Amino acid sequence: MLFLFLIFLFAFTSDRNNSRMLFETPIEFENPEQPFISEKTVNKLLIQNKGSFKNIRKEALDLNRLEFLLNANAYVRKANLYVAVNGEVGVNIVQKTPLARVQTDASFYIDEEGKMMPTSPNFSARVPLVTGDVSKQNLKDVFKLVKSIHQDSFFKKQIEGVVVNNNKFILLTREFDFKIDFGNIDNRELKIKNFKAFYQKALKDKSLDKYSKVNLQIASQVVCTKK
Repeated sequence: MLFLFLIFLFAFTSDRNNSRMLFETPIEFENPEQPFISEKTVNKLLIQNKGSFKNIRKEALDLNRLEFLLNANAYVRKANLYVAVNGEVGVNIVQKTPLARVQTDASFYIDEEGKMMPTSPNFSARVPLVTGDVSKQNLKDVFKLVKSIHQDSFFKKQIEGVVVNNNKFILLTREFDFKIDFGNIDNRELKIKNFKAFYQKALKDKSLDKYSKVNLQIASQVVCTKK
């Protein structure tokens, strides 16, 4: 008898839980400092595909389908939907992170996976602007360079532009008058390390404003051109 009662109680509780009416809670963004997609847009996507959650029972909600629709958005890295025991519907959004913005015939971001990401009417990211000879053929090399810039705190702060010319790169800085002739992407970590060593020495000597170009094309050397 006890076993039958437990089965009945489980079935009753499960049916009651599935029949519970749902209600929405505020959408949570993991990286709200870069609002490429707004809460209003997320709600619109959900409502267009399901209507208001207020009139839906838990058993009628297809979480997997709604997650798929949100993950298909160009600005979303990962979407997670859940329903709590009390009927609360939660939405957690992780947005994509742009590493650089390409401005040629078209304008788009390069995200942290090296994929093209459209610009947003809601927000403009403060990332290096890439111009020049950018194409699908060299986009992978552009990504490798801007990823290295992004991963280095000093370069991330200083580099505001990248000019592509015949698969070689010129870096434009925020604070200095000189350009950095980076060459190709080979040995880029060593080049960055050597530049930072040059910077520390030139800062100490108070000679940073004496140069028009710093050449890093040969990875083992830093060659400077005076004004």
